[in-house]
Amino acid sequence: MTVHFIGAGPGAADLLTVRAVGLLRKSPVCLFAGTYLDPEVLGHCAPDAELVDTQGLDLDGIIEHCARAHAEGKDVARLCSGDPSLYSALTEQKRRLDALGIPWDVTPGVPAYAAAAALLGAELTVPERVQSVVLTRTQARSTVMPESEALGNFARTRATLILHLAITRIRGLAEELVADYGAGCPVAVVYRASQPEQLVLRGTLADIADRVESANLRQAAVILVGEALADSVDCAQSHLYDPARDRSHLTP
Repeated sequence: MTVHFIGAGPGAADLLTVRAVGLLRKSPVCLFAGTYLDPEVLGHCAPDAELVDTQGLDLDGIIEHCARAHAEGKDVARLCSGDPSLYSALTEQKRRLDALGIPWDVTPGVPAYAAAAALLGAELTVPERVQSVVLTRTQARSTVMPESEALGNFARTRATLILHLAITRIRGLAEELVADYGAGCPVAVVYRASQPEQLVLRGTLADIADRVESANLRQAAVILVGEALADSVDCAQSHLYDPARDRSHLTP
């Protein structure tokens, strides 16, 4: 028996990996967070699979389901929104499973920010303009952020900034970022990327808060900030495809 932590992707049922679909089909038990998941994803599960929505459970409750399935010799598909490497509580869960001697593995998924960028048609790293992407969040009614990861520290890099779990604080965040990015810096907010109700709001740090509040977005949205998000970005040609690049050593 194994607990399979599976990246459920951004929501669309056809944005799971082939491996993820195979694991869902063969697992008799599936734990999922109903808050962020498109119900169609569960269509990959076996018709007789036990489906458990974890949005009302604490960590102990989740592990109890895994332990019971382990005692019964049943594999568990533990669906994680996006990719398990980001904000999935993977560390906490696998530590509990290790203590109980319950095997586990991890299958990656499409992260929400990648789905958002695809919807925008945006490359987040533009030659000689921006070559780094910062994935972070803010702290309100959630786990405290390390002091070294204050938003201002990241803003000073002027990297493409991806903010998760921050949509309810967007006005204050935009005001804080203006000092380093400028009021005219492009911003995009993507709500439920790849799901039927997906919504894209574009603007700048000066007006994005008004747009978000008018749309009454309160959850499940990713905020992207940086010049790479402009409709048209003037940039240098990447070295990989530059006609001037010496390719003689690549010739067979």
